[in-house]
Amino acid sequence: MKKFVILLLKCSFIISINTVYSQNKLTIEQAIATTLENNYNILLLKNDSTSFALDNSYAKAAFLPRVNATSNYQFNNNDQSQTFTDGTKRERDDVKSNNINASVQLNWTLFDGLKMFATKEKLAEFVELGSLNIRNQMVNSIATVTANYYNIVRQKQLLKAIEEQMNVNEERVNIAEQKLSVGLGAKPELLQAKVDLNAQKAARMKQLTLIEQLKEQLNQLMNVKLSSTYEVDDEIVFRSNIILAEVMTVAEKSNPALLSIKKNMDIGKLTLKERKADLFPTLSFNSSYNYSKVDNKTVVNPFQPLFSRNNGYNYGFGLTIPILNGFNVKRQIQQAQLDIDYLNLSYLNQKTQIDLSIINAYKDYELQKKMLALEEENILLAKENVFIAVERLRLGVSTFIELRETQKSLELAYDRLIAARYNTKLAETELLRLKGEIIR
Repeated sequence: MKKFVILLLKCSFIISINTVYSQNKLTIEQAIATTLENNYNILLLKNDSTSFALDNSYAKAAFLPRVNATSNYQFNNNDQSQTFTDGTKRERDDVKSNNINASVQLNWTLFDGLKMFATKEKLAEFVELGSLNIRNQMVNSIATVTANYYNIVRQKQLLKAIEEQMNVNEERVNIAEQKLSVGLGAKPELLQAKVDLNAQKAARMKQLTLIEQLKEQLNQLMNVKLSSTYEVDDEIVFRSNIILAEVMTVAEKSNPALLSIKKNMDIGKLTLKERKADLFPTLSFNSSYNYSKVDNKTVVNPFQPLFSRNNGYNYGFGLTIPILNGFNVKRQIQQAQLDIDYLNLSYLNQKTQIDLSIINAYKDYELQKKMLALEEENILLAKENVFIAVERLRLGVSTFIELRETQKSLELAYDRLIAARYNTKLAETELLRLKGEIIR
């Protein structure tokens, strides 16, 4: 038993679960890949982006002419009565005729103040905006999944810490039983040791339930079947090459939120071009081919033909000059300019907020790294202290109260160390999210 305690307490605090599981191992890379493929929020934005791309694929149609065809085939059956200027009257019942009319019209806008060019560019910008929206959701989703995934790792490490405390409590129970059996101990010490052991068992059950709940949350984020069984990594891995100046420089060029506002500014400028185009005349080319045929079975008016057919084409140019429309175009131009000014201010505001968030996140990141280094050192001291307390208790030069106090210190050291590791990962993830390159 002594060798077991020495091995237990002198091992370094690198949590590893050696139990053989029947479940598959889920890595953070697999969790991220599954999220990017299945997450509902990403799929919804992909649908919007596809809609933008579809509109853009037909953007060149704005430069093409419009061609329409119409036709009509009409049957007539009328009773006619006519009175002429000389007093002559003519009447005829059941006068039958049929008419055929068909035409093809072409309308081609040749100049509209360059509005069609602005519209085409605007549709292309919407496609890029859709991609940026998807990227932004990807970055946020990856950050959320990363936090959830490593929270499971964190809880696994806490579970391991609880199990190690259970082993120490089991040793306390054994020592108490041995002392009581030889008349050197007291039963309250044995009872307290068992109470503490049962408390650790209850904590272990709660920890197992919490881990399963966090896995269900991760399943929902990945949009996979709930109650899917798998294991996650045992350790939290950090990046060591994060530099504040580099993060702030890259963020302005890669942060999806900033890039989306910039893209909306570009779209706003093109909208302004569209509005200004309404001040210019519109020149169009018009042409049509017409065909008509009238077939009267009988006529009342002798000057009315029994059969008539007309076919041919015409063409020409049309010019529409805006003169006065209640100053509506002027209002729309002013409104478009106000939208651009608003987006400008929004960009500056968002940039200052992101810069501040990066600075604060980096400070938190540095703090958590320092705390982590301190707690890595502190855990070794706490483990050694528990080892000494166990040995002193075994030799009869210490009390169960002293061992309980050292156990409590070790438990708190575990909590602080695991929290420091998780908080360091959260700070790192937030920095990468603000940087906009977390998906790399």
